[in-house]
Amino acid sequence: MKRCPECRRDYYDDTLLYCLDDGNALLEGPGNKSEPPAPLLPEEEWPKAGVVGAAGGQSAGENPTRAFVHATAGAEPQSRSGEASGRHGHSANRAAEPQKGFDKRLLLAPLALAVIVLGGFFGYKYFTSAKQINSIAVMPFENRNSDADTDYLSDGLAESLIFRLTQLPDLKVSPTSSVMRYKGKETDVAKIAAELGVEAVMTGRLIKRGDNLNITVELVDARNNKSLWGEQYERKVSDLLATQREIAAIITQKLQLKLSGDEKAITKRYTDNNDAYQLWLKGRFHFARRTRDDMNKSIELFDEAVKLDPNFALAYVGIAESYTTIPSYPYASPTECVPKAKAAIAKALQIDPELPEAHTVAGMIAATHDWDYPAAEREFKRSLELDPNLAITHYRYAWVYLSPLGRHDEAVSEMKRAMELEPLSVQQGANYAAVLMYAGRFDEALEQAKKTNELDPIHIGGLAWLAHAYNAKEMWRESLAVSDRAKTLASYQGRAQQGISYAIGNQRDDSVRIIDEWRQAEKNGYVMIYWLAATYAMLGNKDAAFAELEKSYQNRDWFLQRLKTDPFMRPLRDDPRFAAMLKRLNLPE
Repeated sequence: MKRCPECRRDYYDDTLLYCLDDGNALLEGPGNKSEPPAPLLPEEEWPKAGVVGAAGGQSAGENPTRAFVHATAGAEPQSRSGEASGRHGHSANRAAEPQKGFDKRLLLAPLALAVIVLGGFFGYKYFTSAKQINSIAVMPFENRNSDADTDYLSDGLAESLIFRLTQLPDLKVSPTSSVMRYKGKETDVAKIAAELGVEAVMTGRLIKRGDNLNITVELVDARNNKSLWGEQYERKVSDLLATQREIAAIITQKLQLKLSGDEKAITKRYTDNNDAYQLWLKGRFHFARRTRDDMNKSIELFDEAVKLDPNFALAYVGIAESYTTIPSYPYASPTECVPKAKAAIAKALQIDPELPEAHTVAGMIAATHDWDYPAAEREFKRSLELDPNLAITHYRYAWVYLSPLGRHDEAVSEMKRAMELEPLSVQQGANYAAVLMYAGRFDEALEQAKKTNELDPIHIGGLAWLAHAYNAKEMWRESLAVSDRAKTLASYQGRAQQGISYAIGNQRDDSVRIIDEWRQAEKNGYVMIYWLAATYAMLGNKDAAFAELEKSYQNRDWFLQRLKTDPFMRPLRDDPRFAAMLKRLNLPE
């Protein structure tokens, strides 16, 4: 027999080493053989008698595990004072005689209970400490309709979900420009997640039948290829706006995100007018194509949206962004477009002063048209305060503000951040090559331009800056080969690089021929004279170059703000007229 030195309970199983009640080491004990044994209570009386079970707690109303510690019949366990008396030879009779045929297998019960408890604890710790999802890509929704015009619904739904999820401060969301390259392709979640650097991928499909929509979505944890959530929605087209908010809220819940600040930001209402929302989706769809017709169409659609909802701030941002971007291609002159852009962005900021996209576009206008760099910086920084994860803000801040001012290290740093957030944006990648080129890092610029061109070999921006990067390294023949391809897509772009290429290669006659083609194009509409000035500069004709720069100044050409850092304007830098022009452009010497 063994006895606990603390609670004085006796155990007849000599294999036990520790007290089951308080965990103290058991000692060899004589037991009180003269005391009559206390019989075990029948099982049906255990709850009433308050028998102490194996776990050390009093059972009440439960069917306990058979007891291994036996109290004296008809008595409650002794108090501390009684136990102390027992230590002086006055303890109450506590010994209990074991039943015949005592089943030692019952001793496994406490061990099993301990295993269950510990297993549950460590299982809970394992699953609750699993790394939460901090990044997601929302794939373009598959359009199951034969009518291609409904693409604006499938593309727009994905873009809207992306837009809403980017409002979350601690979630990396692959932007629209990165995920659209997967449109129409077979979805390989693991491959997409690896390429975009995300942990979860959401896919979906949409079917429109008359006024009815069938939307199916699935969220997959790419780390283990397990479905986190899937749902099917039957909605009216008129309910699309509410459905999109509903899906975004559910995704947030499934990702188990800790939201900081306004937890309702994910379901923020930008308009309650579904027709206006549909027009905004269509406008974004056309704006993304960037052709002349599509850009004009986007403005028409945004205009219709604000007529239906005059407080739809995002639609005003769409108008301003379109008008601000058009002169960079150029489809129309800055003097024609920018006043309309300014009016639209002022209205957007009046409606929603905390809309980061509005501040970004305001910064673009201030830098590229007004040459008001302090105002531009304020707008960009305000946008980043409101949403530090907007790739377009980091990109535009670097591209139209830091780089033209010669703050190259900062510009490259901002572009790197933009590329981390949006690694597959072709236009952004092309302009990253340009930022590197303006910084004088020609080898890196060419490498970046090649990577961008590989993503989309016919993208006009990618081709343009690949040709410029070759020219910066005086690889004029390679530049000509690229600009020939660009020329078939947009003739002004081909002329822009080809004139410079021939000048670098001392092919003067060919360079003059390109200038003549430029003059003919100028008769038919607005062209960016800045590139004509760069061609004259590379030919060494300074007077002609400054004459064209004066015209470029009057036109407020988009690229004129590049004058300070443009490598193709180097032949002009020692001329006093160059410093004078920089001063007029508010650029530091």
